[in-house]
Amino acid sequence: MSLLVIGSVAFDALETPFGKTDKIIGGSATYGSLSASYFTKNINLVAVVGDDFPAEKIELMQKHGINTEGLQIKKGEKSFFWSGRYHNDMNSRDTLVTELNVLADFDPIIPESYQNCEFLFLGNLTPQIQQIVINRLKNRPRLIVMDTMNFWMEIALDDLHKTLKMVDVLTINDEEARQLSGEYSLVKAAKKIMAMGPQFLIIKKGEHGALLFHKDQAFFCPALPLEEVFDPTGAGDTFAGGFMGYIAKTEDVSFENMKRAIVYGSAMASFCVEKFGTERIVNLTESEITDRVKQFKQLSQIDLELI
Repeated sequence: MSLLVIGSVAFDALETPFGKTDKIIGGSATYGSLSASYFTKNINLVAVVGDDFPAEKIELMQKHGINTEGLQIKKGEKSFFWSGRYHNDMNSRDTLVTELNVLADFDPIIPESYQNCEFLFLGNLTPQIQQIVINRLKNRPRLIVMDTMNFWMEIALDDLHKTLKMVDVLTINDEEARQLSGEYSLVKAAKKIMAMGPQFLIIKKGEHGALLFHKDQAFFCPALPLEEVFDPTGAGDTFAGGFMGYIAKTEDVSFENMKRAIVYGSAMASFCVEKFGTERIVNLTESEITDRVKQFKQLSQIDLELI
């Protein structure tokens, strides 16, 4: 079933304790659509780049089955660029450079061929743009998943609250959940956030796994202990892409199936952090993904007799 992905397609320059890169491709829509492409080949992309974005990188997305009809290429303009440096714990980072460029006045145009999508992933853009996308769809998708960040909570909270009323699933990290809700306890935070609109809430905890909430139900997926973490950039978007791809493939939006989707999303994110940028997630095999999911399954499988 068709999956519509909205977000940034961009350049990143990264520095971690393991090394640094020059400009490489990044962006929420890049990571999300590439990750989803391992589960469904009916992916439609809406984003904007400048004419400095390499044609071969667009072709790479197309080879993954990603429809780029909705990718605007602005002549004479530059693509969004972000540069950051990660600290030794890889959980915190400093933003060195942010250049909005084409994103500053992005108008998300939805091609006619993208209408009637069943699943929508709203990558991290302004809440106002996320609203515009939903309103421009002729029919509401079966499932709308939205990502956001603390920056929008600080400068666009009213717009964010309006957008939250329009979506089914919100995916944020634990720090953002506490900021949005005003609660330290993630269980209390989840109840407050779901009362704002979304029926489901995913709280990402990085190397400590991910939580899924729905009504009074909760599910926890641990993170896979990895020998090396090179670069956490894009891991959250890769997670969301794997989650959405699995949902689109199975066409099941139940809480039980979302639990499975969380595991697949976590597996995809675990690949992402093993190399810089998108390097690890552009050439995965089906057997690699299957083996990684089995590792996740073994993390929490236990024969336990009550005494």
